[in-house]
Amino acid sequence: MADFLLEIGLDEVPARMIAGAEAELGRRVNELLTRERLLASGAKLTTYSTPRRLAVLVSGVLASQADTEEKLTGPSWKVAFKDGAPTAAAEAFAKKAGVAVAALEKVTNAKGEYVGATVKRQGRAASELLAAELPKEVLSLYWAKNMYWRAGKPERFVRPVRWVVALLDAAIVPLEIAGIKAGNASRGHRVLHGEKPVVIDQPSSYAEALRKAFVVVDVAERRQSIRKALDTATRTVAGARWREDDPLIETVVHLTEWPTVVLGDFEPEYLALPEEVLVTVMRDHQKYFAVEGKDGKVLPHFLAVLNTEVDEEGEAIIRHGNARVLRARFKDARFFWDFDQKIPLTARVVSLKNVTFQKELGSYHWKTEANLAVARELAASLKVTGTQFDEAALLKAVELAKTDLTTELVKEFTELQGVIGGLYAHTQGLGEAVAQAIYTQYTPASTEDVIPETVEGQLLGLADRIQTITAMFGIGNAPTGSKDPFALRRAANAIVKILAESGLPLTLADVVGSSGVEGTNREQVAAFFRERLSFYLKDVRGFAYDVVSAVLAAGADDVRDAIARAEALTTARESADFAAISAAFKRIKNILRQAEEKHFTLGSPKDVTLAPEAQQLANAAAALVPQVAILREKRAYGDALAAIATLRPVVDAFFDKVMVLDNDPAIRGANLGLIDEVLRGFSGIADFSEIVTA
Repeated sequence: MADFLLEIGLDEVPARMIAGAEAELGRRVNELLTRERLLASGAKLTTYSTPRRLAVLVSGVLASQADTEEKLTGPSWKVAFKDGAPTAAAEAFAKKAGVAVAALEKVTNAKGEYVGATVKRQGRAASELLAAELPKEVLSLYWAKNMYWRAGKPERFVRPVRWVVALLDAAIVPLEIAGIKAGNASRGHRVLHGEKPVVIDQPSSYAEALRKAFVVVDVAERRQSIRKALDTATRTVAGARWREDDPLIETVVHLTEWPTVVLGDFEPEYLALPEEVLVTVMRDHQKYFAVEGKDGKVLPHFLAVLNTEVDEEGEAIIRHGNARVLRARFKDARFFWDFDQKIPLTARVVSLKNVTFQKELGSYHWKTEANLAVARELAASLKVTGTQFDEAALLKAVELAKTDLTTELVKEFTELQGVIGGLYAHTQGLGEAVAQAIYTQYTPASTEDVIPETVEGQLLGLADRIQTITAMFGIGNAPTGSKDPFALRRAANAIVKILAESGLPLTLADVVGSSGVEGTNREQVAAFFRERLSFYLKDVRGFAYDVVSAVLAAGADDVRDAIARAEALTTARESADFAAISAAFKRIKNILRQAEEKHFTLGSPKDVTLAPEAQQLANAAAALVPQVAILREKRAYGDALAAIATLRPVVDAFFDKVMVLDNDPAIRGANLGLIDEVLRGFSGIADFSEIVTA
């Protein structure tokens, strides 16, 4: 067995693209080695990446494929041999198989006698296979954006390929990628090491060789190094800590090869700006970490992660330069904040006519009017239920929600859209309910995010999103495949999450209906939300796919009710009795399907004298249906499922003793009618036939 190393050297790759490419390259190499039978038992694959490289190290690669023996079958014996002499068919088959005609043998199977041949195939060397197949795998990596960099050449990649390392133990694998022949020379840190090649003697020495050249190739090691450096730098400020920010950590991990951290300061006067502005400037514009005190408030310090190592003098220069850039950004933010206050949000509504929402639909002024119509419908639905909320504050928040798009601060810091509107509403005395609703209108931004705390904020979020979704569907901009340019799936995910995690007594039908969508578009939107609810139940709540299918098959307009049924079903499926009932329901559906295909008529169990076991099932079901209905009304789904599971003895006896598809049409119809009643009577919680049983 041998170790194999592949490293693709590149110009700097955007940080957001690296992690996915690293994982995909590892998967492709693993699949290639597995497909070609080159992985030994217990083989281990490790991936590495930095802004300038993607690498895969595999321990336990076979030197060559094992030889194989294959049995081939050709034409019939009668066609291949006439009077004992080989025909042209026999000679053609022997040539194709690579054996002599004399080596052909007679093979007898269920269809008759045929010509056969045993072919021995010699395994190919790993080096040969890798050289032939790996370049195709590398150049097939998915990148959000690709580029051509060799005139007249067809290959496209995220950045130009500059070097390739491919080693099988100490031997160079003779492959070529985008015109670059593989060797054993990598590159170190561009500044700290320079362009002098870093020779890799063995794959196992890869990480250490690059470490000596000021490159940490292991992503987890760089991540830990950055965290430790942030801790160390922050300890120099009494009572301070750096603000946890996992996305920013991942960004700087993929921006650096040899990370270090410098602590800088800015003037306390800028702390008068809202914290959201300060953090956004540091985080999104400069990739700095904020520093906070024990009370969680921002302190006048920042932490910058560098991709280099400097002495004290160099660190002082970098600290001064970073602080100067940050100060300039803060000055701009303060100027825009003060300038924007000259025109209050209430006076900015008319300006939304000049801000395009979508070219085929209209301006944000149109969008605001449409949102208001939806919000009024949602408010009307809530008032019927007696839910307490401030309708006037809701409508004012909807009216002003998009006005911060006309402010200078949002034009400069677009990621603060909504947040700035909420801050301005608070500063301008528009009321806490209005300000909070505007501030949280874009939350949840992801399935991990929290929903708005207030009813007004939740309703604003629902109204804005459902109006966007239905309007886009109306002009043919529904998501297709992986394409979703208007982020409609994210908007729908947020609606499902708000309904699932709030106390709003609203269903998906209520939300969709509030938009006024009708006809085919409404059916399409409803199907879209069904798909998003399935995603939420499986990927966010973690329910098994068959549990989700069973719940959705019984209807799932009420999101919280669907969750409750899924929870009960997940618990109940562990019961042997319930598993047997689920299998029986699947059998019932199959029988009814067969009956429909054969055009058998469903009758009534009361039309004939049933077999004793059938009558027992009918009696038990009739007694249980009202009990289950009461439990369903109370949403006591666990108790309802436990009650349904008690049918197992009579159901087992029915299928053991009763021929459902009896030759007598009357008996057959009665039996079919009975199992149809059982199926419909107990499928309101879930379609149990969807449950996968062992």
